[in-house]
Amino acid sequence: MDLISLLSRWTHIGTAIVLVGGTCFLRFVLAPAAAQLPDAEHQKLKELVMNTWKKFVHAGITLFLLSGFYNYLVVQIPKHKGDGLYHGLMGAKMMLAFGIFFLASALVGRSKSFEGMRKNAKLWQLVIIILAAIIVGISGYLKMAGPKLVG
Repeated sequence: MDLISLLSRWTHIGTAIVLVGGTCFLRFVLAPAAAQLPDAEHQKLKELVMNTWKKFVHAGITLFLLSGFYNYLVVQIPKHKGDGLYHGLMGAKMMLAFGIFFLASALVGRSKSFEGMRKNAKLWQLVIIILAAIIVGISGYLKMAGPKLVG
């Protein structure tokens, strides 16, 4: 195992821990507590939190893309040549991740088009958490299944 591959994997998993953990915190801890505040204070807290959280989301998406494509293209493709199930599941995992990237970006963004989503953030955060759990399940399966022996 080379150092770059190891660092890329750590980056990918560490980013997932921070972003999924942060989303769980926002959804299940901060949102219920903030809902008990008067509306003006609630909105101010939301603005302050989102201004910081969006930096984590944008940096995390960048790190996911860089580490994920490196891990797949450089490390995994050579190990899984001809393994259709592996590549199909990896493709599904990537599509789910792109969906999460979209949802997370919409929730921290300022576009009027996604204001409705931001008003219902608790629902969309839950969707992100469920999609992330599915990705973890797929990833665990792919890691445990190992490379197919093509001969």
